Amino acid sequence: MDSVLRAHRRIGPRTLLITTAAVPLTGWAVHAVALHKQLAATKRDPLTGLLRRDAYSARGRRLLARHRDDTTVIMVDADKFKAVNDTFGHAAGDAVLATLAARLTAWAGPRASVGRLGGDEFAVVLELPAHRRAQRLEQLVRILHTPVSLNDGRTIDVAASAGAASPDMTGVRDLSALQRAADAALYDGKHAGRAVLATLQHVSVPSINGRRAGRPGTATWGRAA
Repeated sequence: MDSVLRAHRRIGPRTLLITTAAVPLTGWAVHAVALHKQLAATKRDPLTGLLRRDAYSARGRRLLARHRDDTTVIMVDADKFKAVNDTFGHAAGDAVLATLAARLTAWAGPRASVGRLGGDEFAVVLELPAHRRAQRLEQLVRILHTPVSLNDGRTIDVAASAGAASPDMTGVRDLSALQRAADAALYDGKHAGRAVLATLQHVSVPSINGRRAGRPGTATWGRAA
């Protein structure tokens, strides 16, 4: 088993799949099929089904390279999520996260990169040109503020803050830089029920405790506070 695991670490999923197809489905080949499935599964978050950080980032960079200024990066943070866990229990909290993930996926569409970066933090990279941006962000805010119905009949009021960044507004095309700018914009509108679009100012906002601190005076779309 140790030798198989060492071999698995040395080869990628494509090589593994080719190797599996080239030998009879006995012994090593059967185990290789199982390892390939496990490797594919590690790209997805088990709770929400969204891409994990590495897979999300790889796909997001491809979208940026393909669509350039027509790409939008969006950061989403659930509001007061600890209160949901404390009031309704962790199972309900998991249901809220899974529901938010499903809504983000449906909103973004199949060609987008949608990831769970950790906890109640999500990110989206998609083709979204400037002339459609305001309308789509308004739609996203409405979706994120729709109550979640649990299987036991309870309903939870939910909210999430969103910040968006695009190359045409920030002057940068690096995914990490766009995420930081979107995060800074998110904190400009935290708990306000609005999606905030980052400007050039957000690119240089300093980090506080690992998160970006926002600045006032940015464009917002969505619900009133």
